[in-house]
Amino acid sequence: MAESRKSSKSHNITVDESELNKGWSADMTPSPRWWAPVSVTMMIIGLLYIIVYYISGAKYPIGAIGNWNLGVGVGVAMVGFLMLLRWK
Repeated sequence: MAESRKSSKSHNITVDESELNKGWSADMTPSPRWWAPVSVTMMIIGLLYIIVYYISGAKYPIGAIGNWNLGVGVGVAMVGFLMLLRWK
């Protein structure tokens, strides 16, 4: 059986070991201590806002905006979720 030719050139590539182990978040600074509690609180407030809206039969928290109360609750919860994505 025929063998394939091997390259006669030697490719010596040197890579710094610290660059290999560097992750995508290595340059990010740690989040402040209040970041995680505030984001979790925002998600809970959004959830409670929606629960109050459903339990009250659309009278509370703000009866004048109707179903937009759902958007407000989801929006507040989404802000908390997006904050958690940036937490380190």
